Formats: sequence, structure tokens, C-alpha cells
Amino acid sequence: MKDDYRKISWRRSDFERRFGFEGGRYTKVGALSSGIFGVVATVAFYGALSVAPASHFKEMFTDRGWTNYAVVFLGFWTFFILLIKTFKIRLQRQPLGLSILPKDDNFTLTVETVDEVANIIARNAESPKDFLVYRRIVLTLANLRNFGQVADVDAIFRSQAEQDENVSETTYSLITGFLWAIPILGFIGTVLGLSAAIGNFAGVLTASSDIAELTPALKDVTAGLATAFETTLVALAVALALQLFNTFVHKSEEELLDACADFCTANIVTKLRVKKTREKVRASRAATAQGDRAAADSEEELDEESEDADES
Repeated sequence: MKDDYRKISWRRSDFERRFGFEGGRYTKVGALSSGIFGVVATVAFYGALSVAPASHFKEMFTDRGWTNYAVVFLGFWTFFILLIKTFKIRLQRQPLGLSILPKDDNFTLTVETVDEVANIIARNAESPKDFLVYRRIVLTLANLRNFGQVADVDAIFRSQAEQDENVSETTYSLITGFLWAIPILGFIGTVLGLSAAIGNFAGVLTASSDIAELTPALKDVTAGLATAFETTLVALAVALALQLFNTFVHKSEEELLDACADFCTANIVTKLRVKKTREKVRASRAATAQGDRAAADSEEELDEESEDADES
């Protein structure tokens, strides 16, 4: 039981699964779980503002139209996607700190010693295929007998790395959409505010031409202008903060993928010796040479027959 407890476990440690959600594989974050966290955070934020004393900050979020409510919600949703992704990246890094090779400096990886590495991986992790780096290694070792040379194994690892990079990029699609939508909502708020300000100003001019009567009525005009500029201000500030956070998280995930590739090279490719493969390569070369000799003999026979036919 003590050894089992030391095993790293995606199912026990994944952030989403701890809260009862179906966790996304590797670094993927579920839209449902992060969306629910975003809703809770938005409600808590506006609940705190409702009991806060009157201030300009409070007015910016509560008296500037519906667009700021949408910006706050999408902002919290994006924030929790990135936050949960950070925990998932940290979890995927755990196998990189564990050895998968026997404690023997002269150890070489062959078809005969594959099981030793597989057993160590199984002791390290509860379900190895839930971790990026272990999935790559397990899939490669399972097909080791089919590889012709060490370069083939390295090529398989590179192919898996490219596939993982493509999958990683798709996990940012929702974030990219939200980071695009947040400033757009700010611009929509600006248009609505300017429209309200212009409409109120036209109404004021139509109602009276007396300066003393115009002054109080201009408050509605300035309120519309405040909505116009402050909705954009809030949206751009939220988008900037989230874009910086996204940059750091994306960089961290790229470093994870690079570390996985280095781990596979250092622990598998450099230790690999494909003995049977060399025999197959020699046999293949011998067969090719024999075929070339047979083809040459066949050509000579055809030439002799052709000469005999010419003489007759």
C-alpha cells in the first residue's frame, strides 16, 4: 500500500477531477468546469461590489451597460481555463523527475530488456498512458521489435512530438476566441455609449436653447460618454492581463513538450541497441546483392541469345 501511494496518479491529482468533473486529457481543460468556475467568480465579484461603498470603480462595472458584465464573465472564464491549465502542466511534469532506467550504468535497451523499463514505469505511475511522456515511451517500446534501426525510434518520437504539439495548439482555441471577443465587447459598449450620448444631446438641444436649462440636461450626455470610454477601458485592461497570462502559460507548455522530447532521447534513444535489426539489415543487403547478380546474369543470357539469333 505504501508503494501504491507513492505512485503519481492523474486520476487522483487532476484539478478538474478533484472537483468532480470529467478531467480533460493531458493539458486540455474542460469548457464546462472552467465555465462553472467563471460563473461562480462573476457572481462573487458582483456580490462584493453590491455591498461595497459607492465609488467610481463600482460604477465602472455596474452602471455602464451589459457589455461590462459580459466582459467580466468571459474574463473569469478565460482566467480559470489558464489557471487549471497551469495545474495540469505541473502534473505532466512529475514523471520527468522520476527515473525509468535500472540502476546500472552499463544498461542498454534491447528487445530483451524492454520489460525492465516497462515495469519501472508501471511502478512510477498508476496509469502511465495518462502522462504525455510515458505514453510516448510505452507506445514506442511496445513496437520495438518492428523497428529497423535506432534512427527509426528517434523518428517515431519526433512524429509523436509533432502530434502532441498540434493537439496542444487546439487546447488554446477557446482562449483565443475569448481574447478576441473581450475587446470587441468593449467596442460595442463604446458604440452604445456614443449613441446614447448623441441621442441625449440632440434631445437637449430640441427641448431648450437656454444655457441655464441646458446645463443640468448635459449630465445625461456625459453619462453616455462615460459609458463609451470606460467600457473600452475595462475590456482592454482585462484582455491585456489575460493575454500576458496566456503567454506565460503557453510558454510553460512549450517547455513541457521540449522537456518530454529531451527525456525520451536521453532515456530511450541513447540507450537503445537494436541487435536483431542489424542482422535483418545485413540479410536484406545480401538479398539485394544476390538479386543484382541474378539480374546481371539474366541480362548476359539475353545478350548471348540475341547474338546467336543475329548469326543465324
